[in-house]
Amino acid sequence: MSMETKRPVGLIPPGGRQSVPDPSEDYEHRDADTGSLLKFGLGLVIVLIVVLFSMKWMFSYFAKSQPLGPPASPFENVRVLPPQPRLQVKPGADLRSYCGDQMQKLDTYAWVDPENGVVRIPIDRAIDVTIERGLPARPASAAQSSARPLSILREAASSPNGPCAYWTPEDAKAKSQNLEK
Repeated sequence: MSMETKRPVGLIPPGGRQSVPDPSEDYEHRDADTGSLLKFGLGLVIVLIVVLFSMKWMFSYFAKSQPLGPPASPFENVRVLPPQPRLQVKPGADLRSYCGDQMQKLDTYAWVDPENGVVRIPIDRAIDVTIERGLPARPASAAQSSARPLSILREAASSPNGPCAYWTPEDAKAKSQNLEK
């Protein structure tokens, strides 16, 4: 866009020719208001000074009211535990360990109470024994009529429930390799 000043259309001097514009009219006649700019700059400086002094006062107040205590020694190896409840550092590894322990309990024989002769047997064997003997609370005729096939009971026992519901085959392989060692 050119810097020439716009003249109202229709104002043509007599004779049909426009006169050459005056060179003094080829610039902006209105300059920036220096007084307003100085007032704005002064106000900005005052606001900055107020903010700096208020921050200095605030930091000194907090340093007095909430002391940080002595600086930590880099040679100190004592680890202070945070208050309860503590979060797990490696929850995935903890869950795998827990599920591995639970699966190991379901798949092995062990004494629960040796004095009373109570043992723990694998879940598959317990299902077979329950099917063979029936449940003791039912009469023999009702137990035989409501006995389900072994495959249905095994599917129900291996259905994913609880925190180990996402036990993957890779975890089961790792568990079986650990049992073989």
